[in-house]
Amino acid sequence: MRVNQAVRRTADATVETSDLSLAQLGWKAFFSDQLSPEERHSVQPVRVISVHRGRVTVSGEGFEESIPSSLPVPGGAEDRPTVGDWLLVDPNSRTIVRILDRTSLFKRPAPGDERRVQLIAANVDTLFIVTACKQDFNVARLERYLVLAREVGVRPVVVLTKADLAPEPELLVDAARALQSGLRVELVDGRDPASVARLVDYCGVGQTVALVGSSGVGKSTLVKTLTGSSDIATQAVREDDGKGRHTTTVREMYRLASGAQKGGWLVDTPGMRELQMSEVSSGVTEVFDDVTNVALECRFSNCTHVAEPGCAINAAMAAGELDPARVARWRKLAQEDAANSGAAAARRSRPGNAASRR
Repeated sequence: MRVNQAVRRTADATVETSDLSLAQLGWKAFFSDQLSPEERHSVQPVRVISVHRGRVTVSGEGFEESIPSSLPVPGGAEDRPTVGDWLLVDPNSRTIVRILDRTSLFKRPAPGDERRVQLIAANVDTLFIVTACKQDFNVARLERYLVLAREVGVRPVVVLTKADLAPEPELLVDAARALQSGLRVELVDGRDPASVARLVDYCGVGQTVALVGSSGVGKSTLVKTLTGSSDIATQAVREDDGKGRHTTTVREMYRLASGAQKGGWLVDTPGMRELQMSEVSSGVTEVFDDVTNVALECRFSNCTHVAEPGCAINAAMAAGELDPARVARWRKLAQEDAANSGAAAARRSRPGNAASRR
């Protein structure tokens, strides 16, 4: 299956593709197995390359264009296409028939509206958690992203950029690696192709890598270097606090630059300073397994780990076996997850909610 070479310009963006197969776009048996015998002859599989207001740009075998993002039957909060999704499209009407089940889905409560869910990216294989070696380096923020990656089931890789801004960047590498056993941490100069080359190993043919991190940490610079594109905008960082403005305004997939690994995809996402946790209890348990394993030894199963007698966590902190700051971060994330998960459950149970009618 091949995708014809084309350059399509829409009012929102320019999308460039060049003679790709569905496998190079990320098509796997997981998706093929979802097609019925009838659908194999009547619909066109396409992947969402970018998302704009009311429309999505898709690419598939002999099919590349911007189409309406609406579905034939309105559904629940997650029943709408996001970047990385695989869709089945009617080749005649150019309308979406349905969204295929996802291997992974990043989402969060929509900022300012707890009734809505914001979809970030789907069918991602690896998550680059990007942070700069200056004011942005924040252990608590890294843990939040790690929780999200673990909950979704995507391999996390911490990417430290702007190494020249820190007197001893290796200390930050050690601090990041200490967050979880076996965590991969890469120190790179996002502007240097030779330095960024080590990241290419995560971006094999048909693989999809998403980048998350605060604004101004160098995500767009990384994408620009890895793809060899000069069309991706970057912005300077304020000197007073090391923060940057949002450069990426739409979610979009970019193809890796030519070479042995040609065919990998990068998903850049708008910078997210505050990432709310919702329904990520498994991720919290995995990232803070040192804390949760100790909690199992508490005398009471409903121990709040504050002042109860026989609290194993308090005993471990007193003995110097657990870091009180890490325990505090664990407690905060667990409480946030419980609160947001409760709100999500209430949202789904509201009368008239499409998801609750399934």
